[in-house]
Amino acid sequence: MKKILLLALPLAILASSCGRFGNKEIDGKKDMRIVCLSKQLTEYVFALGKGHNIVAVDLSSTYPDSAKLLKTVGYHRALAPEPIIAMNPDLVIHSNDIGPENVLPQITKAGLNIKAFGGANTIDSAKLLLKELGKFFGTENKADSLVKVLDAGIAKAADTLKAMGIKDSLRVMIIHFGLRNNNYFVMSGRNGVGDKMIRLAGCTPATYDGKGSREMSAEAVALSNPDVIIATDYGYDKMGSMDKFIATVPGVALTNAGKNRRVVRFEEHDLIYFGPRSGDNIIKLINLLHNPASAPTK
Repeated sequence: MKKILLLALPLAILASSCGRFGNKEIDGKKDMRIVCLSKQLTEYVFALGKGHNIVAVDLSSTYPDSAKLLKTVGYHRALAPEPIIAMNPDLVIHSNDIGPENVLPQITKAGLNIKAFGGANTIDSAKLLLKELGKFFGTENKADSLVKVLDAGIAKAADTLKAMGIKDSLRVMIIHFGLRNNNYFVMSGRNGVGDKMIRLAGCTPATYDGKGSREMSAEAVALSNPDVIIATDYGYDKMGSMDKFIATVPGVALTNAGKNRRVVRFEEHDLIYFGPRSGDNIIKLINLLHNPASAPTK
């Protein structure tokens, strides 16, 4: 009877009975098998020269290109424990934004080592995260260099904007297609990273009074009336052209952006955290938002 009951136990409970790692603190300076459940952590670990330790990532980890070659364990907000456990990791790292709520207790109970790092929602927090990871991996000098790259990039973007002598502030909205909800929603208007980058690009986030990712309000989009809409790449490509995006996404055709065909395409993940590439990304935004000739025409 005991053998039958043992075979019926869930994988996570069986793993916890083994306690292979015991959730003890491990030495980040040694090579290990890491499952990374955060796109910014993936980019940062590669930038610190430790990307060879990562054996699997979540679906949102698409930078650098090397990350696209790794196995994936699901979307970071809709994870299941089994794919993570199956990677036999020495360490699982995340940024306190994984879900559903039960997945973290399950992989903890399975005996995996788990370590949470900070976010990168501001320039200062991005620099702190780089230093935190640098200390953990024993790459402090590299982390300091990346912090300098970040600062220099932001300064260069500010100089680029100043040199353009822009006086009028365009109202800008970010519209994203969420894979988890299988729907378009407005990413901007809530003082997130996207809004901060819009401001750094010399524009103003269009005010959006809607229901976020649960439901996109055509009326709220129309009332916000952005001059330019940033469509994240997957959602833009899903429509196949600017005209289809304008005609199909709720409320867009009623805005100045829709009427003047001012919809630009941008990589989603470059708008939702800061990092060493942020200066270059802001300069790209400056050129897209203030130079209509650089926008897609199809």
